Amino acid sequence: MSEFTPTYVPSRRPARVVECQELTDGVVRLALRDSYIARHAKPAQFVNLYTKNAQRLSPRPFGVCEVDGDVFTLMFAVVGKGTEEFRHLRPGDTVDVLGPLGHGFNLREDADYLLVGGGLGVPPLIRAAQELSGHEGSTSTVLFGYRNVHFADAYASRYATQLQSIDESEGNVITLLDRWAAQHSVAADADGALRPAAQGRRTVILTCGPLGMMKAVSAWAREHGLAVQASLEARMGCGFGTCVVCTVHTTRGILKTCVDGPVFDTAQLEGWEAAR
Repeated sequence: MSEFTPTYVPSRRPARVVECQELTDGVVRLALRDSYIARHAKPAQFVNLYTKNAQRLSPRPFGVCEVDGDVFTLMFAVVGKGTEEFRHLRPGDTVDVLGPLGHGFNLREDADYLLVGGGLGVPPLIRAAQELSGHEGSTSTVLFGYRNVHFADAYASRYATQLQSIDESEGNVITLLDRWAAQHSVAADADGALRPAAQGRRTVILTCGPLGMMKAVSAWAREHGLAVQASLEARMGCGFGTCVVCTVHTTRGILKTCVDGPVFDTAQLEGWEAAR
């Protein structure tokens, strides 16, 4: 189960742009002022952004990256006409938003969290690291994989207990997980989960990124007896359960990524058994 079950979401409304900057070629960080989203967005929840073009009916969903006062930030890749429009927003402009939507990571347990992300799957994990930085009984180790430029490290390092990142010239996130396992002494408890011997806390993996990467992380976790919460990325027509585009097959039947997720325990996801 997720940590947050939304009971009320305000209607679509304009949010004012605070900042819009290009972090690297085609990757944009956008800061928007909306007090409700900034106060209520939990890690892995997302917001819908709407373009000014009335012919583009479907919104674009983006995971919340950080919150600060009444401002929240997003981080996204420019991949089409909608995101190209958002790329050119400037301070003082407005853009229509809806959210926060979906169910976030379950962070209630005091644990050592491994935040494993790839590419533009990193924003929900930065938000998770931010949330966990206020949890006295938990730690967060960020493991990020990039194609080349390490564009998100500076933001995640504000909150993470530890951070390691890698690009394709060195390996991938499984390389980082193997390094982590080699560096930590672990012991199995009564329920079979592995716990670092020094702290006695359980280790939980949170992951978001390309599907193949998340399946590989899930397979690695099974080999090491660790639980995984995955924030799934999916094409969404609406973002709130009406269009039934973003379905996912689970042990509980066919569910909707936008309202039943985007976070799922990978043990519930069918077809994730392939070895890495």
